[in-house]
Amino acid sequence: MAIIVNLDLVLVKRKMKLKELSEKVGVSTVNLSILKQGKVKAIRFSTLNSICLALNCQPGDILEYVE
Repeated sequence: MAIIVNLDLVLVKRKMKLKELSEKVGVSTVNLSILKQGKVKAIRFSTLNSICLALNCQPGDILEYVE
């Protein structure tokens, strides 16, 4: 079982660069890149909320559970 991060797909659909998201959310590009690669151990709800607000999406659009 694993959590898959689909941030890259959502960014492509929204035609947004990681740097632009970083500026809107207030999180460093490095940290968002680590999230995008799925190498994070945790994410704060406030950060997830800000990402969803900036991308106009739901948390389930970014995070996916796969058995």
